Amino acid sequence: MCGIIGIVGTQEARVAPLIYDGLLVLQHRGQDAAGIVTCADDQFHARKANGLVRDVFYKRHIQRLTGSMGIGHVRYPTAGTCSTAEAQPLYVNSPYGITLAHNGNLVNAEEQAHKLYQEDLRHINTSSDSEVLLNVLAHELQKLGKRQVHIEGETYFDVSQVFHAVREVHYRISGGYSIVGMITGMGMFAFRDPHGIRPLVYGKRETEAGTEWCVASESVALDSLGFETVRDVEPGECLFFTMSGEIYDLQCHSDAKRSPCIFEYVYFARPDSVIDGMSVHQARLNLGERLAHKFERLKPNHGVDVVMPIPDSGRIAAMQFAETLGVPIREGFVKNRYVGRTFIMPGQAEREESVRKKLNAIPSEFKGKTVLLVDDSIVRGNTSRKIVEMARAAGAKKVYFASSSPPLIHPNVYGIDMPSRSEYVAHGKTPDEISQAIGADFLLYQDIDDLLAACSEGSIDIDGFDTSCFTGEYVTGDVTEEYLKQLEAKRNDAAKMERENGNNGEPVDVDSIELHNDD
Repeated sequence: MCGIIGIVGTQEARVAPLIYDGLLVLQHRGQDAAGIVTCADDQFHARKANGLVRDVFYKRHIQRLTGSMGIGHVRYPTAGTCSTAEAQPLYVNSPYGITLAHNGNLVNAEEQAHKLYQEDLRHINTSSDSEVLLNVLAHELQKLGKRQVHIEGETYFDVSQVFHAVREVHYRISGGYSIVGMITGMGMFAFRDPHGIRPLVYGKRETEAGTEWCVASESVALDSLGFETVRDVEPGECLFFTMSGEIYDLQCHSDAKRSPCIFEYVYFARPDSVIDGMSVHQARLNLGERLAHKFERLKPNHGVDVVMPIPDSGRIAAMQFAETLGVPIREGFVKNRYVGRTFIMPGQAEREESVRKKLNAIPSEFKGKTVLLVDDSIVRGNTSRKIVEMARAAGAKKVYFASSSPPLIHPNVYGIDMPSRSEYVAHGKTPDEISQAIGADFLLYQDIDDLLAACSEGSIDIDGFDTSCFTGEYVTGDVTEEYLKQLEAKRNDAAKMERENGNNGEPVDVDSIELHNDD
């Protein structure tokens, strides 16, 4: 899971400070690496490195990232730690000079990398599937040759070339991808996979100098920068923004369907975002209400004294759960806000250590009470087990645990680093067995039908959701058992640990490897 943003300002604007602020808002989507590329006078300027946004960019970097057009990226890797060569945006010099930022994961990256080398004569230098997608796009664009449009004596770039190339990308590439990129001196493009798995939205703002455009993973980034949301980028659609502020759009897939990843609503997206017409905040309220009704059916004489959220992603569902149940909600855990999101920590040891540093219990809220803890999901169960242990150590009489999503039992292949099946605590276990594994007195999961209903209210033209991590049904229709086994071999914690140890876990700074050096 990553966060992407792109801005086309007026000719007098400098977009780097805006992109920096936008990446701060999207930091929750990736904490492993960050990067910005801007374009000025047909020259790309770049800064990217491992680390948080605030640690990667200093004032001198932002000052040197000149230009009225730029893109940015925050990354967390789907297979362990990120090498600096894979930090984004990525770049190719032919044709024209293209830079690109990608959120998602490709299913057929290895196949396309082989084809790029054997047939298209392009070399992939990293293990990044984003580099594969960039080179497929560049190859398809280069095949068209240099075409220009002449209008009233002026020469313009032929935007239809980009649409044609994106159409071929959709034909060749399978998986989840939202893309923002630039072509030197010509403009910015953005497109979304034909299923709309990963989110992408765009907006505009009017200035005295003209119209400015912004594309981002979540609407909250547009809000924070003063852009008015226009709409979501449609699945399969491509947008092109010229440097003079004009916008062109075209549907580049003949059978596009809106099937967004439902885990965006459960956990990943910020609650103040709206994705495909559905408020993430409202979706989580709905999840809490439906979960409370299920709890009442299963335990009518529950005896719960207090409902407590697991900060922060469990808070909204817990609020509505408590209100529906008619039970007080209390904050029993204090969160250290300077520790990152444990779900996206690359290794198990790092995740467990992070939990101990991240949360601390308030004993007076637990002592002698039957408490019901609400979290967004249970993945490996280690975090949940430690939280239950903390509640008991603080004096809780009984500890119930509720997950606002169903049991996670299948890998996510479209851009979320969910573990191999054997590492899920729910793998091959009943709810009672999972309850014992995490040490709870009772465990409650959301039903899949309630999950779907909760996230559908108010959404626009949803054809369905990608619920693969719960159901094992993959919307692209080409995920085989062989592929899942290969993926699990790369994503299991043992493999991640080996990669981390091989790199000594030390981040390396990189500034525009292929581009203009702005260190």
